[in-house]
Amino acid sequence: MKRRRKIISIVFVLCAFLIGWIAWGNTVLVISELTIKNDRIPSAFSGFRIAQISDLHNAEFGEDNEKLLFMLEECEPDIILITGDLVDSRRTDIEIGITFTKKATMIAPTYYVTGNHEARIDEYEELINGLQQAGVHVLQNECVLLEQSGKTIAIAGIEDPSFATDYLFGDSETVTKDVLLELIDEDIYTVLLAHRPELFSTYVECEADLVFSGHAHGGQFRLPFVAGVVAPNQGLFPEYDAGLYSEKSTDMIVSRGIGNSILPFRVNNRPEIVLVELQSED
Repeated sequence: MKRRRKIISIVFVLCAFLIGWIAWGNTVLVISELTIKNDRIPSAFSGFRIAQISDLHNAEFGEDNEKLLFMLEECEPDIILITGDLVDSRRTDIEIGITFTKKATMIAPTYYVTGNHEARIDEYEELINGLQQAGVHVLQNECVLLEQSGKTIAIAGIEDPSFATDYLFGDSETVTKDVLLELIDEDIYTVLLAHRPELFSTYVECEADLVFSGHAHGGQFRLPFVAGVVAPNQGLFPEYDAGLYSEKSTDMIVSRGIGNSILPFRVNNRPEIVLVELQSED
């Protein structure tokens, strides 16, 4: 009897620890810092800091996301990039995203592109109008130029391809390529906001310099020495789940994101703010 009670106590403690660890890993944010060096980055932009927020999915960290905003401000970014799925189509509350972005614009100029969840909601136009009124630069297959000390880089953003083709079975590669060929100027260092990391080969083909992406949620459950287990549009053991990927002249950063969607929790996969510093090699 004593042995049985001891086993039950051990199991109880282990379960309590596991539940606490998972809860901690879903609610405590981390800042992931990266440096991107490239001889195409103008010297005037050396030291330029970019903060990325992705896949909020209506999540809140403190009242009105005060914890998220505090950490974002601590990053001291020059610009903030939001790479889609600000809302969740299964439990849509556009006011959470609009309130967050309104306060984010007080920290730094903020740029936004859609994800696949925005393509599914009836409140899409209301969301976009709210973001624009909040001062967010909404990039809908368009490009803007940033200038410092007479030097220029481009910030380009594309809509999620599910606005133009079927989410699961459509030709997302062709849709994306057609847009990028019109957007990217090979003479200007281009930072691209694009929700889908699985389209990396298309970004490489179109010669985007630096891509910020999300969508994969870090593979949801991260295993030691294996990384992510599952990601949308990539399936099991996704190739592009988190971190930096480089091919030819293109670097892609995939954020693990902030919130959750159809799978309600993460394991070994803390929500993150990505902070990137550009460094010129001139």
